[in-house]
Amino acid sequence: MPKKFGRGANECRRCGRKRGLIRRYGIYLCRQCFREVAHEMGFEKYN
Repeated sequence: MPKKFGRGANECRRCGRKRGLIRRYGIYLCRQCFREVAHEMGFEKYN
């Protein structure tokens, strides 16, 4: 039975990792995957 709520309920859409998840704006990527694809998604680093 899959977990329905809590930290382990969601996972990265790219690699399946459950920790370090970015859920804002419906991204649902772990922070490692987000760093790899952020520029392609239109995010830019300012600092």
